[in-house]
Amino acid sequence: MAAVSLSVSTVKPLGDRVFVKVSASEEKTAGGILLPDTAKEKPQVGEVVQVGPGKRGDDGARQDMEVKIGDKVLYSKYAGTDIKLGTEEYVLLSEKDILAIVA
Repeated sequence: MAAVSLSVSTVKPLGDRVFVKVSASEEKTAGGILLPDTAKEKPQVGEVVQVGPGKRGDDGARQDMEVKIGDKVLYSKYAGTDIKLGTEEYVLLSEKDILAIVA
């Protein structure tokens, strides 16, 4: 079996899927207590790095995506598929799992 080298530029989501770079999780609490890896919350904020062409409607036409590359988004906690490329963490999720664009 041939080895496949993946990078952000070689991953192109299909349909209404979005490829998001996960933001770093909090290292310590508001009170200053350092958190071990096992106690950290799964991040819900990230930056869109790739978007698919959009979902097909009932008439066969593509619907435009509401997010674009560079948008910072808030997404559902357990949505999507986690992917690690090198040292960076990403999540591949459906556009419907994105809750908001963060300004």
